Order: sequence, then C-alpha cells, then structure tokens
Amino acid sequence: MHRRTLLTLIVLIAVVALSACGPKEQPFECTDEWGCATFTEGQNIKIAYVGPMTGDYSAFGIDISRGATLAVAEHPTVKGRDIELVIEDTQGSPEQGAAVANKLAADSQVVAVAGHTFSGSTIAAIPIYEEAHIVMMSPSTTLANLPELGPNVYNRVAFSDKLQGEMAADYMYNALGVRSVVGIHDGGAYGQGLVEGMAGAFEEMGGTVLGIEAVTPGETDYSAPLAAVAELNPELVYWGGYDADAAVLVSQMAGAGLQNAMFFGCDGSYGTNYIELAGPAAEGTYSTYVPIPPSEAFEEFKVAYEEEFGDPQGKLSPFSPHGHDSTAILIAAIEEVAIEHGGSVIIPRKALADTVRGTTGFGGLTGTLNCSGGDCAAASPVFMVVENGVWVEAPGQ
Repeated sequence: MHRRTLLTLIVLIAVVALSACGPKEQPFECTDEWGCATFTEGQNIKIAYVGPMTGDYSAFGIDISRGATLAVAEHPTVKGRDIELVIEDTQGSPEQGAAVANKLAADSQVVAVAGHTFSGSTIAAIPIYEEAHIVMMSPSTTLANLPELGPNVYNRVAFSDKLQGEMAADYMYNALGVRSVVGIHDGGAYGQGLVEGMAGAFEEMGGTVLGIEAVTPGETDYSAPLAAVAELNPELVYWGGYDADAAVLVSQMAGAGLQNAMFFGCDGSYGTNYIELAGPAAEGTYSTYVPIPPSEAFEEFKVAYEEEFGDPQGKLSPFSPHGHDSTAILIAAIEEVAIEHGGSVIIPRKALADTVRGTTGFGGLTGTLNCSGGDCAAASPVFMVVENGVWVEAPGQ
C-alpha cells in the first residue's frame, strides 16, 4: 500500500472512532435537599402499601391494598421503569408499624408509602419516614394532628377525625334529638381521638357526656363494660373503633340492659362486614360513611375490582377507592419529578414530597383532591342507618 494512502486510511479511522464516541455525558449531580433515588435498567420503582393484612382487621388492609394494586395496574411504569407495589403487614399494631417503617427506610428503591392504614401505626412510623425522607399518602388515617406530626412527609386522602366527630355530634344533637351519650372506644389512637372529639363538640352544643369507656379490641364478651354503661342510662352509645368489635358490642347491648339506647358507629365500623357480623342487632344502628361520587371511572373500578379479586367492591370495607387514589397520586407525582439520565431514572426525594403535598385538582375516585397542609380529602362524611339489613342514608342531613 502506498505510504500516503496508508496515512489517509489511519486518519479516516481515527476520525470515525472519535465521531462514534462523541462527547461524554456528564455525571448527574443531585442537588435535591433530601438526595435522589436512582434506578438503573431492571430496577423497579417501589411504592409500599402498609396496613393490616392479617389478624382481626385484615379486611381493611386487604381491601385497601387491592385498590392500590388496581392503581398500579392503570399506571404500571414511569419512564420505562416498572412500578412495584410492596405490601407490608402491620397486623394493626403500632409496634409492627414501626418495624415495617424501618424495613422500608432501609430499602433505597422505596420512594413513597401509600399508608399507613391505622393512626396508631402511623404515629409510630412518621418519625422514621421523616428521617428517611420517604413521602406518605395515607388512604385512611384520620387522627386530627397527624399532619403536624409529619409536616414534611405525611399526607392523606381521608378526612380528619375532628371533622367527623364534630359532624357526628351535630347530627346526634340536632337531627336525632339526643341529649345524653356514652362514648366507647377501643383504646387506639383513632378510636379514642374520635370519641374525645365527638364528646367535646357534643358538650359545647349543650349535650351531656355521661362517660367514656375503653374496651380491649378483639374480645368476644363485652358484657361487663356494657353493664357499666347501662347504669349510666344513656340515650345513645357512640363507638370509636372498627367493625368486628362494633358487631360484638351491638349484639350484646340488649342483654346488658341497653335495649333502648341507640348505637352510633364511625367510618371504621361502616360496611357490609359489620351487618353480616352483627346480624339482626345491626338494624337501626348508625354509622359514618365516606361517599364516593358517581362517575364512569368508579363504575369501571368496581368492575375491575370484582373481576380481579372475586369480591364485590365494598364488601370488605369502603376504603378501596381511597387505596386507589393515594397510590395514584404518588405515581402521578413520581412521573412529574422523575429525570432520565444516562440510562437511569432519577427521583429527587424532596421534589417528590413537595409535589405530593402540592397536589391540586387531582381527579380521583373519591372526588377532586386538593392538598392543604397534608389534608387532601375530597368528601365530607354522611351518616347512614341500617334498614331492612342494608345501609341507607339517614334522614335529616
């Protein structure tokens, strides 16, 4: 080969090689105050649902996790990375709630939590998520001061107990004409806070709270505390807790001498499960309900729910739409802040938390959600009564 030809060929090869390499992409610099979660090819973006999947309150956790599962099915990827729903069981206890939170905080692929489900578990978990910078969107925790405990990470699509307690007191006093009540709760943060909130509002209206009793959840015999309540002769017993215990209480009221007292539950005791457990004793009892506005999306959700899980939506609890919406908001926020760089997807954690907290005009199954200080609920509660074995809207609202 001629020397000049050989030299030309070498130069051409060098030019082609340089062109192929091109300028090197600069490493990504995370400037987010809380740091960034990085997902390389094959790594899933994890959202955790945390609630009671076993034990006495598993119906709530199973139902809400199903709503979350359907939300992920609707939006399974973000910028080419799969969304993975990690389901963790608290059995409804604060101790297990803290243990699960620590487990999730140690997983760098977890960027958000659709939970927790119970307020006691949430109180135990919030400091852990605050330190780990993991944003939360709870489907169902209603304790009034939770946003104050988690000012950076905690949000919810459920309304607060303060609102529920005040509205229940108003309905009992003005619509039902009740002037004396006894509150019973299960000793948990949710039940106790709800009863105390109702009691304060009821007394401000001029009513009399004859007493507040705590019972041990999960028992099959509440005859002793009910007999003590019967001695106070209340017009109404107000319950703060969940459906299984409510069913036991209402079934044993007549035998304890409370056959003339009304029973008024809360959103934790509402649902077909309560009616099935209480049987005829449920007739004429009241409860709080979180209405889901009619929509084509909700009708499609109900069809998808039954097709996927075999149960009609609403059988286990009324909260599967809230599980859907809490998860859907998190996915939408992840989509908004996620950055593609060098084959990776990067999620800045503080930007994600701020985006979740700043949610406005989000069209969810539970209504149009707008967040203010962590409270994002679309609906206010209504009150229901059991008539002929089914829940119907109570009169006078």
